[in-house]
Amino acid sequence: MLNSGIDQVYLAMGPTDLRKSIDGLSILVQESFNLNPFSKSLFVFCNKKRDKVKILEWDLNGFWLHYKRLEKGAFKWPVGSDSKTLLVGDREFRWLLDGLSIHQKNAHPVVKERIII
Repeated sequence: MLNSGIDQVYLAMGPTDLRKSIDGLSILVQESFNLNPFSKSLFVFCNKKRDKVKILEWDLNGFWLHYKRLEKGAFKWPVGSDSKTLLVGDREFRWLLDGLSIHQKNAHPVVKERIII
């Protein structure tokens, strides 16, 4: 995660006008998604061409606005959801930023057992 204190990562489904800055994106989070922009969450937005993302993050006394533009290629942004947001884990978020689908069928499963044999 960008900030180790992050609890949730929300992807905005569908394209977002990335001319919006902190105020516009935080209002979108609050009014359209019915989520708290001051929570310990990342709110991730993608443009129509899927070559740019903005990430809104609250940090103690102010907002961070992270921005990434790909020089070649596109993000494999998920589509087809009726919801306005998609909650993803840290692992899926990293896959997305690395240019992969959030649905990696060949990934090693998470091991939940904590016993040494």
